[in-house]
Amino acid sequence: MAAKKLHVKKDDMVMVIAGKDNGKTGKVSKVFPDKGRLTVENLNVVKRHSKPNRVNQEGGIVEKEAPMNASNVLLLCAACSKPTRTGTRQLEDGTKARFCKKCNEIVDK
Repeated sequence: MAAKKLHVKKDDMVMVIAGKDNGKTGKVSKVFPDKGRLTVENLNVVKRHSKPNRVNQEGGIVEKEAPMNASNVLLLCAACSKPTRTGTRQLEDGTKARFCKKCNEIVDK
């Protein structure tokens, strides 16, 4: 199975548009393109019970970020500071870049 192309990348600023963290913003820390999911720093935090092991000597309740569906986030445009859908555009030098559909500015650095 081929990996899906996601509209967000690692280190993008995103806003959650669905779920328990609706309206919050954060930075994408991990992307799982084969599953269509991603993790956002300090959002979608879940508690997991873990047994003592070599890494975690004490065990107990550990809080960690769980992956969320990529369709539940929108990219925050740096130019207009709004959550926006993105499109792709071919630049003059032949490379592809994402652009904001609201303000028509290039999102990629």
